[in-house]
Amino acid sequence: MAFFSINRFLSLALLALLASAAHGQLSANFYSSTCPNVQTIVRSAMAQAVAKEPRMAASILRLFFHDCFVNGCDGSILLDDTPTFTGEKSAGPNANSARGFEVIDAIKAKVEAACKATVSCADILALATRDGVNLLGGPSWTVKLGRRDARTASLNGANSNLPGPGSDLSTLISMFAAKGLNARDMTALSGAHTIGQGQCQFFRSRINGGDTNINATFAALRRKTCPRTGGDRNLAPLDVQTPVKFDNAYYQNLVGQRGLFHSDQELFNGGSQDSLVKQYSTNGAKFAGDFAKAMIKMGNLSPLTGKNGEVRLNCRKIN
Repeated sequence: MAFFSINRFLSLALLALLASAAHGQLSANFYSSTCPNVQTIVRSAMAQAVAKEPRMAASILRLFFHDCFVNGCDGSILLDDTPTFTGEKSAGPNANSARGFEVIDAIKAKVEAACKATVSCADILALATRDGVNLLGGPSWTVKLGRRDARTASLNGANSNLPGPGSDLSTLISMFAAKGLNARDMTALSGAHTIGQGQCQFFRSRINGGDTNINATFAALRRKTCPRTGGDRNLAPLDVQTPVKFDNAYYQNLVGQRGLFHSDQELFNGGSQDSLVKQYSTNGAKFAGDFAKAMIKMGNLSPLTGKNGEVRLNCRKIN
């Protein structure tokens, strides 16, 4: 009887293990035996990319955000259009602005050389994002792995699920809430705008009288490179103080009414997030900690795991 019970217990344990593998859960040591050097490979490649162009850390971070908010963190944003397939790259929030695809391609090639058909593009993007932030002085965090790549993408989802630079506070809160991220997460994640640049077309109205909650000197500075007409893709730093350093200056800018986008300044405009913005503006460590926690939450948005999806050999196309 005892022997039967032990065997039955072992059988049930094995079934549970197999079920877990089939449905899948993310794990920090997912590739510990199949590709133990993956994190070193990704870190080294991102270090090269960021040394060449510091802005690339922001571009990769934006790719990750735009990927996770559309059907989860599944690498769908990386898929190229084909004659029979329209992906997410041509969606309004991504067209002519999403960038860094060639960096992910280069990292993927190095990972494939070390561990063929093992590490997903979605996991590479998650790791590259963390490393880019950290390389510019931001926090690090444990990236749980085991995501698989989508075999499709959603143009409609990319057009409807991503908050835009003209969004008001209530819209921002509701769009993040729809993804299981609360207002604190939203405000912390918005701190990603402490690095990177924005296109003139997305802040032209703000600096030309569209908003009253803007520092006049700051508006005049931005008008020098963002004319009333033309120059739509002219760039300006999202953080006027330290544009290539991941710190809490973004929130200091908001307190001083120097947010580049309308959506940025909405976080500090007499609303519910004012006190948190003030806290982050004076406590960089608190911001860094909350940002890392929020990135972990975002990285867990509806991943494909187990036998779902695939591990793409080329991040731009399905196998």
